[in-house]
Amino acid sequence: MSTRGFRVGTNPCRLRLALPGLRWLLGLWLFLGLQATPSAAFYLPGLAPVNFCEAARETATCKSSIALFVNRLDSTESVLPYEYNTFDFCQASGKKNPSENLGQVLFGERITSSPYKFSFNKTETCKKVCVKSYDKGNDDPKKKLAFLKKGIKLNYQHHWIIDNMPVIWCHVIEDGKYCTTGFPIGCFITNDGAAKDACAIRPEFNKSNTFYLFNHVDIIITYHKESERNWSTARLVAARLDPQSYKHSDENHLTCSGPPMEIPGEDTDKMNVTYTYSVRFEENRSIRWASRWDYILESMPHTNIQWFSIMNSFIIALFLSGMVAMILLRTLHRDIIRYNQMNSEGIQEDFGWKLVHGDVFRPPRNRMLLSAFLGQGTQVLIMTFITLFLACFGFLSPANRGALMTCAVVLWVLLGTPAGYVSSRMYKTLKGVNWKTNFLLTALLCPGSHQMYFMFGFLFLVFIILLITCSEATVLLCYFHLCAEDYRWWWRAFFTSSFTAVYLFIYAVHYFFAKLQITGFASSILYFGYTMVIVLIFFLFTGTIGFFSCFWFITKIYSVVKVD
Repeated sequence: MSTRGFRVGTNPCRLRLALPGLRWLLGLWLFLGLQATPSAAFYLPGLAPVNFCEAARETATCKSSIALFVNRLDSTESVLPYEYNTFDFCQASGKKNPSENLGQVLFGERITSSPYKFSFNKTETCKKVCVKSYDKGNDDPKKKLAFLKKGIKLNYQHHWIIDNMPVIWCHVIEDGKYCTTGFPIGCFITNDGAAKDACAIRPEFNKSNTFYLFNHVDIIITYHKESERNWSTARLVAARLDPQSYKHSDENHLTCSGPPMEIPGEDTDKMNVTYTYSVRFEENRSIRWASRWDYILESMPHTNIQWFSIMNSFIIALFLSGMVAMILLRTLHRDIIRYNQMNSEGIQEDFGWKLVHGDVFRPPRNRMLLSAFLGQGTQVLIMTFITLFLACFGFLSPANRGALMTCAVVLWVLLGTPAGYVSSRMYKTLKGVNWKTNFLLTALLCPGSHQMYFMFGFLFLVFIILLITCSEATVLLCYFHLCAEDYRWWWRAFFTSSFTAVYLFIYAVHYFFAKLQITGFASSILYFGYTMVIVLIFFLFTGTIGFFSCFWFITKIYSVVKVD
């Protein structure tokens, strides 16, 4: 963006708009407004709506066919994801895989076409997709069935996509309605009759040592008609499904009713599995296309709990702000006046934090490591802020798959220059001489970022609260130690705020044992490997916030004290 019309004063923190620049911008805005003609709205790349209509009214700008895409399958009991084609499900003829960007590849998304095809506003009931046969005497089908059982036992989840929207599954539990963007392959009843996962909400699944396969789905697609322009066109605003299990004894006369599709725990001689689906369409006049992603959050009541945590953090931040304000406005101000006063004999007596003015900027031990930490922390801090800022304005919407991670990775690479500058500048300030080692250590210290949360509004607010809390807590403790005539603040300032990474690690361990059901050595190694990467990034990020807050505070207070 051009900086014409902006004037920077002597204070680099002030940036104001000059009158010539204001007139120029207003003139440009007026010119564009006068030249504008009625046209369609502007949409971000990859986020333009798709119009649908019935087959008889299909045109070049209005589609009738609705494609269902499938993504990778994952599980809370295993960190290892699998592609849809790894399991023996129905495959699409003439596969069409949408192009994937860098972010999707890093997220591990593997989106591919499926054999499920719909026509807009056309109801289908119990339509056959394919039939899979398994024979005990054939090794290949036997291995496929065994792998399918393994996926059911580990509660692997499908993730389906319609019109770039995740298809959600809602079911009733003890606490109320619960919705998720995935649905299981099936469920399992153990040898002692214990119902696992989805079997717990299906009382008809009650046979011991039996797998129940969800081979049928009831899909409901909700649309909104563009009443202001053309009633014949519509846009999809929601997609839900309900997985079912039916045995389908006669594949030529399907009824989608009767006993469930059972797969015995022991090997069977021969078995056929018929996959079917039903689909119907519903019109909704209240949900518009621009807000169609809201239904995902609204259907997940457990997301409301985060507001309580945010309010707790906000109150803590206010409390810390009050303490810091008290120190800066009362205690510190009184200290500065007292330190600058001379006694009757013209001799000034040093005590408290002024006594260590000659040692407070003495270089600490391990100055190179501290400089590298600060450089990497600056890189993470700026990357996180810019990414969340863009996400809050809709540029990194979840609808634009992979955009968040792509933006984060590109920023991470570009911000290597500021990281190197901060590290080298701090290393030089601390009178370091091995600049080549400092350069390599800064570049190779942190391995980069991983997956991020997608609820940007919550996350950005928590990010700001974290900045305030880390900086104020560090300034407080730094001031108390200086008053105790302890000048060794460099590493203490960094570790004070970065200690929150230890809490993050402890919580991750607790979450692993208390919430997750991950089994297998490889999955555990992957979980803790990713956890250590995130903890390291959080350690550098929070430590940098605390260090520079304390550094700025110390520089300010010692710059106003008279020193002989």
